[in-house]
Order: sequence, then C-alpha cells, then structure tokens
Amino acid sequence: MASQISQQYAYRAQKSLGLVSGTPSYTPIPGFLAPDVPARTFIYSADGRLYAYALPTMVRVFQAEGAQLLQELPLPNIVEISFSPRGTYISTWERPAKLEDGAQHKNLRVFSASTGEELIAFTQKSQEGWDLQYTISESHAIRLVGPELQVFRPSEWSKGIVDKLRVEGATSVSLSPGLNPSVAVFVAEKKGAPASIKIYGLLTLNGPPTCQKTFFKADRAQIKWNTLGTQVLLLTQTEVDNSNKSYYGETGMYLLSAAGNFDCRVVLDKEGPIHDFAWSPNSKEFGVVYGYMPAKTMLFDQRVRTLHDFGASPHNFISFNPQGRLIALAGFGNLAGKIDIFDRRTLSKVTTIDAPNTSYCAWSPDGRFLLTATLSPRLRVDNGIKIWHCSGPLMHVQLTEELYQTSWRPTPIDAVPQFGQGIPPAPPPSETVSTFHAAQKPTPSKPAGAYRPPGARGLATPAIFKREDEGGAPRQPTNGTATPPRGYNRSPNPPGAPGYGQNGSYQGGQGGQNGARRQVPGAAHSPSPGPDAEKKNRRKKGKKDGEKGEEGGEGRPPLEVVVNGEGRQQSGKGNKKANGVQAVPAPAPAPAPVPAPVTIIEVETPTTPGLDSALDAVAKKVRNLNKKLKAIDELKEKAKRGERLEATQLKKMDGEAEIRKELAGLGITS
Repeated sequence: MASQISQQYAYRAQKSLGLVSGTPSYTPIPGFLAPDVPARTFIYSADGRLYAYALPTMVRVFQAEGAQLLQELPLPNIVEISFSPRGTYISTWERPAKLEDGAQHKNLRVFSASTGEELIAFTQKSQEGWDLQYTISESHAIRLVGPELQVFRPSEWSKGIVDKLRVEGATSVSLSPGLNPSVAVFVAEKKGAPASIKIYGLLTLNGPPTCQKTFFKADRAQIKWNTLGTQVLLLTQTEVDNSNKSYYGETGMYLLSAAGNFDCRVVLDKEGPIHDFAWSPNSKEFGVVYGYMPAKTMLFDQRVRTLHDFGASPHNFISFNPQGRLIALAGFGNLAGKIDIFDRRTLSKVTTIDAPNTSYCAWSPDGRFLLTATLSPRLRVDNGIKIWHCSGPLMHVQLTEELYQTSWRPTPIDAVPQFGQGIPPAPPPSETVSTFHAAQKPTPSKPAGAYRPPGARGLATPAIFKREDEGGAPRQPTNGTATPPRGYNRSPNPPGAPGYGQNGSYQGGQGGQNGARRQVPGAAHSPSPGPDAEKKNRRKKGKKDGEKGEEGGEGRPPLEVVVNGEGRQQSGKGNKKANGVQAVPAPAPAPAPVPAPVTIIEVETPTTPGLDSALDAVAKKVRNLNKKLKAIDELKEKAKRGERLEATQLKKMDGEAEIRKELAGLGITS
C-alpha cells in the first residue's frame, strides 16, 4: 500500500537526528547517514520526495525513501533551508555579515536540488519570511523587498526580475495555491491611516486589485488561503488593547474572495482573543477557536454562515486531518493538553486524548494518526514523541533528551488510501508503549482537583469558581484586573456560596453599620446578640462594682466566697476564683445565720450564648444528627450532578434511615 511506503517521520535533538518508519514497525530507516555533530534544522520537500538537513559546515540532501544521499553542499553557517513545492530547488539562509570589501552579503541563495549548482542569490536581512514563495507548478516565484513585490521565473533565474508591484507600506505578502494564483498584500495601520489588504492576480499585477478591504486595529496580520486558492482568511492583531481587557492586544478576522465577489468581517459572539483558525481541506468551510477561556469553537461555511457550535471548552488549537474527515480540538501551552477528536460527518466526539505538555501536534498524511511532541526549549523535561491513533490508543513512544524538531513526511493526498465510511480500527501498538507504561509512576485513582480550604469542603462549589462549561457563570470583563468584580458587597463568602449577603457580613460596603457584625472568614458563626446581652452590656457601663445603682442603674450583687470556713464578700467584674475556690453569687440577706457544717457550693459558670456548653445533651445530639442529614443531602446533590462518590460516602448515604429514626426517637420530626 502507498501508506506503508510513505509513512515516515523525522526528528532532531541535541545529540541525535534520524528518520523513523511508521506503522507498524516504528524502526529507524536503515542506511541513513546520521551526522556526528548537532544539526541546525531539517526539512522535507512538499511532495515528500526529498529530505535535507543543515550542519555547521554543510547541507546534505537525501532521497526520503531509503535515505539515499543525493547531494552534499559545502555551505557553512546555514540556519534555514527550504524546498520548492516540487523539490526542484533548495533555498538556504544564513545570518547577514559585513564583508571586507564592503559589498552586500548575499545570504539567501537558491540551488538546484539535483545538481547542487547555485542559481541565484539575494540579500535578505530578516529571518522572518526569508524564503521565496513559489506557485504550485513552480512557474513563478515572488519575494517582498521593502514596499516592492518582485516576481521571478525559476526556469529563467538568469533573467532576474520579470515583473514587480509597488505597494506603499506593504508588510507581508502571501501567494495562493491553486492553478490560478493570486497575491494578497497586507498594509499595516500607520499614523492614523487604516490598514488594508489587496488581492492581485499574479499574471495581472499592473492591473487594479481584484479585491481589497480597509479596516482599523491591525498592526500585523496572519494570512491563510484555502486549498483551492479562491478565498483567504485574514487574522488581524494590534500590539496593545486600548480597552485594557487583554494583555495580547485585540484581534479581528475577515474573509475575502480572490475574485472580488465576496468579503466580510467574521463576527464572533464571544468576547476575547482569537486563538486559532484553520481551513478544511475541502476549501468550503473553516473553524475558529475564540473567546476568553473556556473558549468557543465554531464551524463556518464559505459565506460565514454558522454550521456547528462545538460549545465552550479549554481549547486553543484546531486542525483538520488531510481528508477533512476528523477535527482535532486541543488546549496546549498553559492548558492541560486534552485533545478532543470529532467526526466531521456526525459532528460527534470520537475520543479524548490526554497529551500534557504538548508543544507540537500534527496529523499524519493518511489522517489516521496524530503526532504530539514535547520540544525544547519550550520544555526541557519529558521531551519526546508520541503517536496516537485517531480512535484514542497510544501507538508509539520515543523519549529523546533535548528534542528540538519533528515532523511527518508529507505525502500527496492521492497517494494514500481513502479514509472510508467509518473510523478505522487501531492496529496493535509498538513495544515502546508497554515499556513506557511500565516505567510510569502509578497515579492516584482519585483526581486531585483544585484546592479547597477546610471550611469549604463538603459543600457545593460556588458558581463563581466553576468554568463556564461546567455550569458556572459567564465570564465578566475585568478591565485588566485579576479578580472579578463583586459590586459593593464585601461578604467574605463568594457570590453563589451559602451565606453570601446575609447577616454576619458587610452589607453594601457599610461594615459595622445598621447593627451588622463582621464575620471573620473561617471562624465559627455566632448568633447576633439578643436583648439580654444588650442589657448586660448596659450594666457594665454603669457604676463601679459594689455601688448601688441609684443613679446609673442596678449594681452587680455581692459574691459570697467561702474560705476556710469563713464567708467573705467581694465585688468585681465577672466571676473570679480566690485561692482556687469557686466564687458563688451571695444569697438574699437573712435576719440571723444558723451555724451549719462548712460546705463548698459548686455553681455552674454562666455561659456565653452560642457555645457548645450552652446545649444540653439532647440538643447536642439533635444538632449532630441534623449535620449528618445535611451532609447526606449534599452527597445526593453530587450524585445527581453525575459526580463520582467514594465508598465511604455511599455508606454514609445508606445510614440516612437510621439517623431519621434516631431523631424521631428524640421527638424531632424532619
């Protein structure tokens, strides 16, 4: 089969470089001449026929099938290399340097891939956008030099520039694929003048543009053509967000037709940046991931009509497989690395792949496998390559220290087998998968989840702490601040939590007014002071102890202290102990005391309202049983939401009948 011949991937690390065959063997390509020194880069030709890598002293060109060495170009200090679409030409770029004779350093050079002959050279200072852009047939090549677009004929490099177009302020160009190529030229916003994009026919550069559009808020742009070259998507971005809502600037998206019969802004219904967008290989639809996290993913047709809403999830990456049958939605970077794969025909989820720390992800040419890699210097630990089947299983693992680059070998779509009606079954994995799983540390079955303080455990999660896709409240703009606004309510409990906006919290920002008391977060709630407590406070403000309350209210009654058989009176604040003997309230005055045996009277100390000691045994029992019932009710709510309960929690729920029976025995009905 063609897929067995073509499936191959390459990798480059600090200490190694190689070619590896695909399913089912995943073995290194025999006979490949690996370098003795670290390589700087590698590249496949677009048709997958050739492979090349750059060393500090030379560039080697191989035939990808069989890894046969074709050319060895003695070119030092090469940083970038690239092939033309059909692999006829190879371009190299090195850092510009000052020559001794003062001449310009021609650091961009084009060679024949078959003979190694140098055909033409240019001066190219910037590494960004350094290479020439070729038509799919290699009949023309273009490059942007300042405001001037230069056109060449690769078959006649010696003739130099054959056509040119001057566009003032042009910052980037993009040549469309397809048989009737067009050129999109972007002009950034500058000094109050709006940004613009203009589309020209490559063969009619001197004529008027076939389509153009102007807009503001565009300091730079990303241009993506569809496969046929008939429509282009433009993602614009500003350096600074004037509304202060995003650190990365504002984004916008426009769709234009090369023929000029359609152009519009892509209106998105969720506030936030555009994370990623991609055309389907059928050139009739595209997907966009946009909005503050959790981001939304939407599928549009070629007239920007909504085809499907994938909902809100933590995604920032979208990719169609080469056949357009499967869609991968993932969250990489600072997200968890979950990859959701959807079937385009049914728009249903096929599987979810857990690939944390992924910094590179690409579909295989046959559309059946996903390659994910953790690369340096993005992450310097756990570097390696993993290959997954589109139905979810892990197929192959290659762990490599300081892995810098990897990619599939490209293959034309007509050289691979058709995808078929259903999702193909996964082949058996390689031995590296079992070895990898055996070396992995066992993970706890219970997910750790987010940290919750002890006072909040066992309660339902407040809506403010939930993601939007988990039933939480929609994200509110924070105007650049880190904490969502809470209005003027300074309750220690977050919105949506029990007790928010009730007694014991600041109301309306007037803490301490209107009888409200401050509640310390985490402390036990005590009831508000009642009338008896207020009278007690007023008595404390009266005369000193021992005085009669003729002017300022009733004084505190004297205390009788029995010490060594002698009774003594003492006045003071509260109940005090003298020499370890309990102080008791003095009885009412009597005419003549009758001698009696000396006894020490133990009187229970007055208790503060709200403490546990104020409750008798029955009340304590009732309160504890009610607490257990409340906890059981919360577990029932969790079970209704589909959360997984532990065995101890299920056992607690089974004891509800006994608790209610015990409450009934105490005379409490619930």
